[in-house]
Amino acid sequence: MRNETLLEPVHSRKDVELTKAAQRCIMAALDHSNAAKIVLLEEGQPPEQAPTLELPPQALRAIADLLGLMAQQQPIMLMPQKHELTTQEAAALLNVSRPFVIKQIENGVLSCKKIGRHRRIEFQELMQYKSRMQQQTNQALTDLAMVSQEMGLEY
Repeated sequence: MRNETLLEPVHSRKDVELTKAAQRCIMAALDHSNAAKIVLLEEGQPPEQAPTLELPPQALRAIADLLGLMAQQQPIMLMPQKHELTTQEAAALLNVSRPFVIKQIENGVLSCKKIGRHRRIEFQELMQYKSRMQQQTNQALTDLAMVSQEMGLEY
C-alpha cells in the first residue's frame, strides 16, 4: 500500500460543504435520469463552451460515494479489488501484527497465494475475512451481554 493511494480527508468547512453539494447534485442526476454526462463550468465561462465529461452511471455513483466519504472527513484509500497485499500490508490494514496474519494463513482461516516464498492476500479476501471477524466479535459481545443479564450483573 503506497502512501499515494491514501486520500487525506478534507479539513476546511468550505470543502466539506462543497463535497456534500457535489454529491447531492450527482445523486439527484442519477435518481432522475440516466445521466452519464457532467458539464464542468468555470466562473465567467459561457455554458456552451464548457467541457463535458461522459461517464458510465457506475462511475458517477463511485464519484458520489467518494464525495460522501470526503464530506464525512474520513481518510480514503483507493485500491483495485483484485489488488494483492503483502502480509505486512494486510496486518496494517487489519491493525494486527504480521505474525498474527501469518498464523491465520497457516491455520487456514485466511487464504493467500504464494509467489516464490512470499505470501500475497487478495484485497477482496482480506475484506471478507475482516467482515467474518467483525460478525464473530459482535456475536460474542451479544452472548456476553445475555449471560451478564441472566446472572443479574450490571454492565
